[in-house]
Amino acid sequence: MENLREQNNSGLVDISIDSEQIEGTAARFSKWLVEQGASVKAGDPLLELETDKVAMEVAAPADGILFELLAVQDQEVTPEFVLGRIQTAASDSAVAEQAKSSTTQNKPAQAAKSDEASRSSENVTVKPGAESRNLVGPAVRRLARENNLDLDKISGSGRGGRVTRDDVLRFLETQSTPTMPEATPSASTQLRSRKVPHSNMRKAIARHMVDSLLETSPHVTSVFEMNMSNVIEHRRWHKKEYAEQGVKLTFTAYFLAACVAAMREVPEVNARYHDDHLEIIEDVNIGVGTALGNKGLIVPVIPKVQELSLFKIAEALQAQTEKARSGNLVPADMRNGTFTISNHGTSGSLFAAPIIINQPQVAILGVGKLEKRVVVETINGQDEMIIKPMCYVSLSIDHRALDAYQTNLFLAHFVQTMEEWGQ
Repeated sequence: MENLREQNNSGLVDISIDSEQIEGTAARFSKWLVEQGASVKAGDPLLELETDKVAMEVAAPADGILFELLAVQDQEVTPEFVLGRIQTAASDSAVAEQAKSSTTQNKPAQAAKSDEASRSSENVTVKPGAESRNLVGPAVRRLARENNLDLDKISGSGRGGRVTRDDVLRFLETQSTPTMPEATPSASTQLRSRKVPHSNMRKAIARHMVDSLLETSPHVTSVFEMNMSNVIEHRRWHKKEYAEQGVKLTFTAYFLAACVAAMREVPEVNARYHDDHLEIIEDVNIGVGTALGNKGLIVPVIPKVQELSLFKIAEALQAQTEKARSGNLVPADMRNGTFTISNHGTSGSLFAAPIIINQPQVAILGVGKLEKRVVVETINGQDEMIIKPMCYVSLSIDHRALDAYQTNLFLAHFVQTMEEWGQ
């Protein structure tokens, strides 16, 4: 991940990031994982960055001592930015002492001022934590100022009791601030609320959704209904077999396989729209929307699904989902998606329309909640009401690239594949 830059004459090696790893997305410095002056080895995690999609660790590019910390919390980082420096002359103890002392060099002067103040005849009181408050970074001060908070009232978890950004966010979560003065006579006009700052991921999702829906492509959504009986039966017979090999067989794995079958009939769905042409892609790289609770939504990609068996699809899907929910995805895990599935039915939704297309893709599939419903069928010339496991499936398309014909044809083949599974 890291770009080992040329070592200068003083034996310092720059710590930076590789542009290919962040793929042009916005990255912000989150926190240092190692204290200044500490000995590190090449490959040790040094700091954490947040991109629009994932949190990632930056490792040490060389053995040595973490000599200089240049990045500060919430600062935007580019590949050209030097995050810090490592002194490779690890045997030079003077370098280590210089690095360790740089963070505390002002303390003797501050202590002297405190002693002088205590001896003074004036009645001067130094607030507890005032010293650590003066060391609060600009991002933390800005966050406190935006939320009208007194930093002296927030307990700090940083070094020496310093208040960090996480401390402020935790304080906001536990506080409820009236938006109207307490003296307002009518209690019904008072609102109690709290502010939760947007994460980088939430901001990126908001921008992407607006760009896709309102500024880039006209959306159209078509909805079909499908019978899940055969898939349910097939899964019942095979999920134990898969589990014995460490793989969980989910309905989503069937959805990916059925998409490949439908794309063989309607390849235009697996494409990217350009102003002068439609780029139809041979590899079926399907992104699967994965909810991260209140943190947002992330879309890990399963590459080359057209080459995978159902078992291999389930295995790859399980690996990517686990990485997403544990925060271990890297930008490469979300690269080159050609189609997206949102299995929103897992949260109880019957159907969703429109689902925002992940540009520059031209379509996204939505699968609703599986539930038993009464279905009318004609048996021996008579209409009969039968209970079957059903769910709605929708396809939202970029109307610049696809029309109703391709949309409905794709859904028809998708539903047929699911309903005839195993036959």
